[in-house]
Amino acid sequence: MKAVYGLYPSGRAAQLAFNRLRAAGVAEREIVVMSAQPMEDFDFGQTDSKTWMWWIACAGGLVGMATAFGLAWLTEMSWPINVGGLPTFAWWPNLIIIFELTMLGAILATVITLVVTAGLGRRSGVYDPAVSDGKILVGVENPTESRVRDLESALSAITGAQVKAI
Repeated sequence: MKAVYGLYPSGRAAQLAFNRLRAAGVAEREIVVMSAQPMEDFDFGQTDSKTWMWWIACAGGLVGMATAFGLAWLTEMSWPINVGGLPTFAWWPNLIIIFELTMLGAILATVITLVVTAGLGRRSGVYDPAVSDGKILVGVENPTESRVRDLESALSAITGAQVKAI
């Protein structure tokens, strides 16, 4: 048995199935929910809402800024030229380079974090083509054989549910 899941026509029905699985003793982190659109108005849409992406983007921006500052400083100080009594390292022209590499670092860190945390490029264990047609999948991957019957009854108690075991 790879998974037991139900397909639901609305967010309310999916929330009921989510609640019934929790009542059946399934931990929230073990429940799989897939939808073609965001379901932020429901409790199941908030289960994975905490993320480190903002902090990682800031760290990427700081790395980009340090790289830009170091690159500009090393370049200008390695080949000093006579600038008529002005400082060899000038801030105003270098701010463009520092800004651009700061943004590049933040953007690259954000994209890499998104790819890793969203699992893009990896094959998920359970999927049904009906999710692309607007249905909401709620289920459990790799349940024990003794729990399959309880999970099927919890998922099928909602009106309009299509329960499948693969």
